[in-house]
Amino acid sequence: MISPERGKGKSATYPVHEHRTGRQHTEFACESTVALSVLENRKESTRISISEKGLQTMQQHFLPILPWIGGKRRLAKQILPRFPAHICYVEPFCGAAALFFMKSPSKAEVINDINGELVNLYRVLKHHLEEFMRQFKWALVSRAMYQWLNITPTETLTDIQRAARFYYLQKQAFGGKVAEHTFGVTTTSGPRLNLLRMEEELSLAHLRLSRTTIEHLDWASCIARYDRPHTLFYCDPPYWGTEGYGVDFGLDQYEKLAGMGRDLTGMMIISVNDIPEMREVFQGFEMESVPIRYSLNSNQPTQRRELIITVK
Repeated sequence: MISPERGKGKSATYPVHEHRTGRQHTEFACESTVALSVLENRKESTRISISEKGLQTMQQHFLPILPWIGGKRRLAKQILPRFPAHICYVEPFCGAAALFFMKSPSKAEVINDINGELVNLYRVLKHHLEEFMRQFKWALVSRAMYQWLNITPTETLTDIQRAARFYYLQKQAFGGKVAEHTFGVTTTSGPRLNLLRMEEELSLAHLRLSRTTIEHLDWASCIARYDRPHTLFYCDPPYWGTEGYGVDFGLDQYEKLAGMGRDLTGMMIISVNDIPEMREVFQGFEMESVPIRYSLNSNQPTQRRELIITVK
């Protein structure tokens, strides 16, 4: 399924479905239509497929590249205007990095996450977009391929293959869950993984990530490393009492975040679910409760509230 012919790391051989190709390795890739040379000042220019009109449209309406449980795309209009002037922008819990991709670029930017598969995906999109796209040449949006990829051991894959696997699974996962996900289907729209538009969508992400530092640290280490008077941290920790993130995040972690916020040199905006436990942990900070329509089951959406906390 995933071609081990190129990319860093170990290679692995997989059987090929007979209806696809006689090759011993199958690649995922998306076919090019119009090549655009970007980042000409770099040592090696990257060729990506995207029309000029499409690039302008994407710059105006850029959305996160992945569905993610607890993603903040719907709250962008409430959160982004609260960002104070800053030089360095840091997301210690980036996830799908919805606000990072939707905001105007800062002079220095850092995205960080404890999820190694996610961090690997961002690094591959930043440095190896063309080869990443090649992995999807023979991809199918199907439950069988989803299940096959889901049981493929990541240690048998190269970094590029790992990134392609993670991207495919996450795009197809029900509710954007990271852990214990299942193949998601809908009867009202097409699949999230649109192979015809994927290259165009990821090309802008490649450009956006080209000048971004990508870290794989625990959130506290990330804050400590980049804390400066001119740094703005946007912290979007996992919702308290919600499963599906793939990491344990106890109440003590929120208390630690609040403590670091009180001693912070820089600036910080935090978003958490509006529940009594969170109000108690972050008492003393400026808080505002805003509504958000959110549910893992799109047929039964519920109205919830989110706390937007301004630390400094």
